[in-house]
Amino acid sequence: MSLKTDIEMVKDELTSEEKFFEKAVVTEKFVKKYKNLMIGGVVAIVLFVAGNIAYTINKQNTIDSANAALAQLQTNAENPATLARLESLSPALSSLWLYSKAIANKDMDTLDKLKNSKALLVADLASYELAQNTKDVQDLDNYANKQDAIYADLARVQNAVILMNEKKINEAHEILSMINIDSSLSQVAKALIHYGVK
Repeated sequence: MSLKTDIEMVKDELTSEEKFFEKAVVTEKFVKKYKNLMIGGVVAIVLFVAGNIAYTINKQNTIDSANAALAQLQTNAENPATLARLESLSPALSSLWLYSKAIANKDMDTLDKLKNSKALLVADLASYELAQNTKDVQDLDNYANKQDAIYADLARVQNAVILMNEKKINEAHEILSMINIDSSLSQVAKALIHYGVK
């Protein structure tokens, strides 16, 4: 009985080893067949990771350089070389710097140039500042009717006040009625419609 069991164990062991070697041969064939593809995949992953790291480092260096240029401008605002360097590193930050200086100095020429800025927020704010500084009904109306104008409702309120001062009450009410009820200025518009008549 023991001999029979031993023979069965040896058979099972040989069968297991045979299956193991068979799988090893299949794996070896697979590796040989797709070796170049696997190596290419690993190289592609390594290159992707290295490229991503290099891009991130370059981007951070650009941000750091732009911040350093901005810090220099804050200490010496009249340095054109530093402004040019900031412009090349970060046009949006440069536009924002120019906008802040133009507002502080009430420089309408710079604001006029900035209304075409690629930094959309700066362009919109510059357009609003120009329109409200002229105190012209048409300029304020043009700004308020622009799509996605940030201060559209404020421009409408200012426009209505100008019209009320010119005794054009119906036109002022028409403009105030264009202010959305969800706007933070809707209560101001209601008050102007109700009490703004002189």
